[in-house]
Amino acid sequence: MEQIIINNRAIGLGNPPFIIAEMSGNHNHSLERALEIVEAAAKAGAHALKLQTYRADTMTLNLNHGEFCINQSDSLWEGYSLYNLYQEAYTPWEWHKPIFDRGKELGMIVFSTPFDASALEFLEELNVPCYKIASFEVTDLPLISKVAKTGKPIIISTGMATIAEIDEAVRTAKEAGCRDLILLKCTSTYPASPKDTNILTIPHMQQLFQCQVGLSDHTLGVGVAVASVALGATVVEKHFTLSRASGGVDAAFSLEPDEMKILVDETKRAWQALGEVTYGPTVKEKDSLSLRRSLYITEDIQKGECLTKYNLRAIRPGLGLSPKYYDLLIGKKVNQDVKKGTPLSWGLI
Repeated sequence: MEQIIINNRAIGLGNPPFIIAEMSGNHNHSLERALEIVEAAAKAGAHALKLQTYRADTMTLNLNHGEFCINQSDSLWEGYSLYNLYQEAYTPWEWHKPIFDRGKELGMIVFSTPFDASALEFLEELNVPCYKIASFEVTDLPLISKVAKTGKPIIISTGMATIAEIDEAVRTAKEAGCRDLILLKCTSTYPASPKDTNILTIPHMQQLFQCQVGLSDHTLGVGVAVASVALGATVVEKHFTLSRASGGVDAAFSLEPDEMKILVDETKRAWQALGEVTYGPTVKEKDSLSLRRSLYITEDIQKGECLTKYNLRAIRPGLGLSPKYYDLLIGKKVNQDVKKGTPLSWGLI
């Protein structure tokens, strides 16, 4: 699981988590708003901004009945036909270049998810640095193969995929020339419940597929994402909007700018806290050793007197013998006069 370099940014366990702000359809068909989203994501500290590249007619058919309609009562998009949903959510292709340019000016990595060969060809013309495969496309092996042949890093959301389906996607990508691959644990519900997120799968996926694994997170808040970093996630992707109150197809499960900043800060703290397996005091803890309890003479005593529970106690600071010797020392005689407040040492016995 070597680190992956995208536009001079290193991604891997030895680096802070790579945070991707997913714009999706939150531009609400306004290029001005889209550019504001780019600026807000950069200001919040996101390392990358991601788009989705498709047209409604490359996604589905313009039909308004049966399986071409969303009828789940718990769906954010109940009542939409698939075509109308994608028509509302898509990012016009002529917007891509100004969005990409603005992101680059602000120091962000900007890339996209191609949903078909025509989208891939278009994105290649824009020279994107990497690609994302959406969770619903993880079984589209011809698409994965085409993307892998570009030779660029690929991030694949696994969503509903079985182990066998993930294995097919990974093998397809590698056989087509992909050398830099990151898998994302993903729950393909919108929003997702933490109870359905199962982030313990992250280290398991790392072991199975011997590659970096991150999280594409559709839960509310940042708690799941922070926890995923503790389990080894090197990438976190979250949908991003200027304001949930302003609406949009993905707004309900998107982070606002202040929340994105919290995500960036807290995932970095979680990564910093991982450290390494270690016991004993750290360098910065060594000074605190003096504040441990130790054995002290607590009353003035004369040469030849015995140590008792009245003149020997375990107190702070820690300059005397360890409290573990207390029972052994009770009843022993001192070989000199000893003042109250003297740390007990073997030389006094």
